[in-house]
Amino acid sequence: MNTVLLVIGAIFVSIAALLHVYIFTLESVNWTKPATWKIFGIRSQADAETIKPMAFNQGFYNLFLAVEAGLGVAMLAVSLPVAITLMVVGAGSMVLAALVLLLSSKTTRRSALIQGVPPFLGLLFVLVSALLG
Repeated sequence: MNTVLLVIGAIFVSIAALLHVYIFTLESVNWTKPATWKIFGIRSQADAETIKPMAFNQGFYNLFLAVEAGLGVAMLAVSLPVAITLMVVGAGSMVLAALVLLLSSKTTRRSALIQGVPPFLGLLFVLVSALLG
């Protein structure tokens, strides 16, 4: 196990987890605030209210991914195999979700990259550190 690469991976996984908590806050807590719905290209308060149940649910998906990845980082102090498993599953799920977003629409490419690059880098560093044994 390459400790330096693992720490770098854990840092990127932590950044990804924090970003997904922020996205949860936008989607599940602040969705109907104009500053938030404008970020997502929603044109009116009425549209934000219509989409609110879906955004609320989606926000919790982001929170659960963040918890999973964050628990992986926290488990580094307890169990290396459990930590790596949780970081790989959490970050991997984030990367796959970002890939779906990237492929779903040309207008979502920037968002997909913002939410997909940190977990991808975390996943890469964690996996390389594990492979170097």
